Amino acid sequence: MEFNKTLLEEINEHFMSCNETISLAESVTSGLLQVAFSEMTNSKLFYKGGITVHTPDKIVKLMNVDVSEIKNCNCVSSFVADTMARHTAKTFNSEWSIATSGYCTPERQSVYEIYAYYSILYKGTIIFSDKLELDNRLNSLTVKLYYTEHILQKFIGQLKLHHILNTAEQD
Repeated sequence: MEFNKTLLEEINEHFMSCNETISLAESVTSGLLQVAFSEMTNSKLFYKGGITVHTPDKIVKLMNVDVSEIKNCNCVSSFVADTMARHTAKTFNSEWSIATSGYCTPERQSVYEIYAYYSILYKGTIIFSDKLELDNRLNSLTVKLYYTEHILQKFIGQLKLHHILNTAEQD
């Protein structure tokens, strides 16, 4: 299993040029985002930690997701990902947070589709969220790796956009 080293270095460089931190909440990616961040050279300076949760009871208990929402969507929705991102940022006291929720294998609850929701939070506000959909013939590790890579690419895009907007505000 290999991560895109250039992408990881770019994220690492961004965090080294600012005084901000990140935390992660994962379900469908099963800790792969946490592994990716731990592989960054200076991760101890900006990566505060993460949590991986899979079962509805733990998502309710540890992520403060409303039990009625869990029952309505089987733990998979943009609302669940948003709530997980907010709670994780608050728990770890980080400016940035990423959260994932979804399916990596076809299941009855997903109508035999493979998809995931993810949210990127900055200072208490969800600044980007999306739904990823994949072919259900892929194995689960391939799906998890795809989700992880795609989310990291979107995240660096948000970091760059945030930097551009901050620079424009200062001028």
